[in-house]
Amino acid sequence: MNQDDEQLRLLSIFHYIVGGLLGLFACIPFIHVALGIMVLTGSLDGATRPPAAVFGWLFVVFGGAFILFGWTTAALVVIAGRKLQRRTAHTFCFVVACIECLFTPFGTVLGIFTIIVLQRESVKRLFGIAPTAPPPAP
Repeated sequence: MNQDDEQLRLLSIFHYIVGGLLGLFACIPFIHVALGIMVLTGSLDGATRPPAAVFGWLFVVFGGAFILFGWTTAALVVIAGRKLQRRTAHTFCFVVACIECLFTPFGTVLGIFTIIVLQRESVKRLFGIAPTAPPPAP
């Protein structure tokens, strides 16, 4: 097994791990959703004034949106790991690696290493991409 195969294998494993962590951390806004539901149903009787229903809906909507975004991103990272393992969809893997850079610290490190590996001509050949011709001399 050469160096490119080994690095792609490790990258695919790390994509599974980071995807799982992203999915887990995306569950944190469930606290906000639960709090918003409690506000909407009037379960928070200890307050001196009941908050407006708008705040409850803001907690539910934004919490749900963050959960949906996090789970979608986690699924994309896991799919990219699978595609790295199978050596397919080079562009998809590259785009997901760029998006991963937003999630510090693990996503940033994994995204940068994935971008570096995917830019090599030898790795592009493993994905079935024809090598690019050098620019003509002036």
